[in-house]
Amino acid sequence: MRQCSMGNRTTLLAAMTTSLALAASPVLAQAQTNSQPAPSSTKDPNRIICQRIEETGSRVASKKVCMTAQQWEEKRRSDREYVEDAQQRSLEPNSG
Repeated sequence: MRQCSMGNRTTLLAAMTTSLALAASPVLAQAQTNSQPAPSSTKDPNRIICQRIEETGSRVASKKVCMTAQQWEEKRRSDREYVEDAQQRSLEPNSG
């Protein structure tokens, strides 16, 4: 096994933290604007829900997005999986 100096470890940790933050930031920004609670299973999954989503990188611009309750739930699940995958990849040793 190869030994790493303390400087290399610090640099590696900083690089991993930065890459995780950059990979997850669009998803987290999206998740923060979707503060609406998850729909309950007793409601119609085909009802249309519209939300204003802030454009990434802008404090003013936003767009209206309309999807069914089921589509919103699938998007939340997909975003959560993306973040978890990015976190898992950041913990894996660099093979390069």
